[in-house]
Amino acid sequence: MPVLTGLIVDVVWWLESCEDEEVDPDSAVKMMESVGGVLLQLPSHQSRRFLEVLADLAKAEQEPARREFLESFPFAIGLVEEQRD
Repeated sequence: MPVLTGLIVDVVWWLESCEDEEVDPDSAVKMMESVGGVLLQLPSHQSRRFLEVLADLAKAEQEPARREFLESFPFAIGLVEEQRD
């Protein structure tokens, strides 16, 4: 699960950081919305597990920018209603 969770986060991070010449912005938004939609449909036990893995990945992350992205991901994608500090 940690590998798949990290991969999902990395794909969304890449889509967010791409230049317009690399990926069409509308396509990037559609893909990120699709990822969010799938994650929002997870059964509650899988969603909780996904959030636990994200938190573990964030704690272990040495790169500050990626750690911040991992920490903000649940709120940004709509899995939680409030962003944790």
